[in-house]
Amino acid sequence: MKQRIGRYSGYLRPISYAIDFFIIAFFAYFLQLNLADYGLFFAYLFICWLIVSLKTKFYEVYRFTRVTRILSLIAIQTIVFALVVFAFYGFTDAIKVPNNYLIWFVVAVMSSIGIAKLSVYYLLKRYRKVLGGNFRNTIIIGNSKRSLQLYSFFENNPDYGYKCQKVFQIKEPIIREIFSYVIDHDIDEIYASVGQLSDEQVNLLIDFADNNLKVLKFIPDNKDVYSKQIQYDYYGVLPIISLRKIPLDDNVNRIIKRTFDFVFATVVLVGLLSWLTPLLAIIIKIESKGPVFFKQKRNGRNNKEFYCFKYRSMKPNPEADIHQVRKNDRRITAIGRFMRKTSIDELPQFYNVLLGDMSVVGPRPHMVSHTNMYAESIDKFMVRHFVKPGITGLAQVNGYRGEVETEQDIINRVKYDIFYLENWSVLMDSKVIIQTLINAIKGDKKAY
Repeated sequence: MKQRIGRYSGYLRPISYAIDFFIIAFFAYFLQLNLADYGLFFAYLFICWLIVSLKTKFYEVYRFTRVTRILSLIAIQTIVFALVVFAFYGFTDAIKVPNNYLIWFVVAVMSSIGIAKLSVYYLLKRYRKVLGGNFRNTIIIGNSKRSLQLYSFFENNPDYGYKCQKVFQIKEPIIREIFSYVIDHDIDEIYASVGQLSDEQVNLLIDFADNNLKVLKFIPDNKDVYSKQIQYDYYGVLPIISLRKIPLDDNVNRIIKRTFDFVFATVVLVGLLSWLTPLLAIIIKIESKGPVFFKQKRNGRNNKEFYCFKYRSMKPNPEADIHQVRKNDRRITAIGRFMRKTSIDELPQFYNVLLGDMSVVGPRPHMVSHTNMYAESIDKFMVRHFVKPGITGLAQVNGYRGEVETEQDIINRVKYDIFYLENWSVLMDSKVIIQTLINAIKGDKKAY
């Protein structure tokens, strides 16, 4: 299917960060600091800007955000940034810059950043309206008063970048037809009128959206159907409800996690695998003929396929891509049994982390054939593909690793994976990594 321009929206926030850091670095140059002081000052501002922008939500600007909200964010960021700048020179006696220079610096930086932020905002609106780029395909389910208001909003505000392809009336027989339409027409977001849906239809919609990686939002009314955390947004004056907020959808969080992954993977590859790989290669080759590494197609974020790397722990066989490893599996070599018990066979996946296909922590990826099988039989299985897969995960440190012996095993894995993606934090990743190391040292009995 042809790639649409709207798919690149995820790059906008990192680009905004890059522009703002360039502006700060550019104007800091005119303070006439020596190279060492300039580096210290910029590093300080870089760290503080990240922390402050996370707290003020400076970069949480969406296609439906009002310009008054952006102006408010700029004003708050300016005040805090000024305090940060003057605090630096209050604590550092070695570096002296006149106060009028600092005032000029703050005004120049925040004026430029404000102009850049508003320019990007209005250019994107113009781009969506005139050229039709950076858009989302949507449908509306229901013909209530608010549903029709939302349809009018989409039609009258092309600068927001929503293209409503169809409005469906609620009829029992056509719910399944709606699902087919969503798949066939590459619909990104589904908006449903809660008041015109039965509880069964709501559950069907939620399950369908989860299992097909579609964004589902509700047009609220007086009906109370929510038993989980919800998020309110406003399109104009219309309230819209999202049932699931994934922390890693935020590009700032994604950058933090990617930075952590990159640094962690680099340390492991240089400090451990640089000498361990040649040693294991000799042992693996002596015990059985075949390659040192084993690669297998797995499903990653947004169900994209990639090659997952492992140290080969089995004798080469044609069933490797079809059948899972079982208890007392005769295909496993002696060194392979040790590697699987201590999880050493998974270490080459740090190459996958470095390449960006995987994360250190996340839902464990499955073989493509198993992904297809579980997607049809296990409810919400596909939700785990909203984030990158991991070398280890919350489900694994809670005992759900190795062979899937019963259907309940995979159901529990999915529950832990969904909890992880809805509640991600750096602290949670750290706990999972520490527990994984403890389990590896003890030797996990479930790894065959």
